[in-house]
Amino acid sequence: MHRIKSFEVDHTKLERGFYISRIDGDVITYDMRFCKPNTGVLLDNETMHTAEHMIATYMRNSEIADSVVYFGPMGCQTGFYLLVRDNVLPEKVVEVLRDALQKTVDHTGDVFGNSEVECGNHKTLNLEKAKTACREYMTVLTGVNQYN
Repeated sequence: MHRIKSFEVDHTKLERGFYISRIDGDVITYDMRFCKPNTGVLLDNETMHTAEHMIATYMRNSEIADSVVYFGPMGCQTGFYLLVRDNVLPEKVVEVLRDALQKTVDHTGDVFGNSEVECGNHKTLNLEKAKTACREYMTVLTGVNQYN
């Protein structure tokens, strides 16, 4: 059996950051590492779930919306995967991502999709936790100009 690509990455060398983790045809997978792997520092479910709702909504309503294939959490709870078609330059992806993070930090009102009809576990949403995580991750993105 073949090992999947993500298991071929040495997670002991990964830092918090923004990386191109793989390219499959016309889709680029970005690894958004909010936490350094294997340190015991993880995103709790409320933070991860809420950040997913907010960032996914902002990315799918951005100027690159038609090129966003997927946004969702990593099972290891250290960050998110963002899949974008290769017709968008990495610099533009970072720009739009920074905007989505800032909009999450600035958001007032309800979390997007915060209802039983829209979400399978809407009671595990916490906007303040997501804002804190997004604010901290924005500092990681400061000066990002390398993607792998």
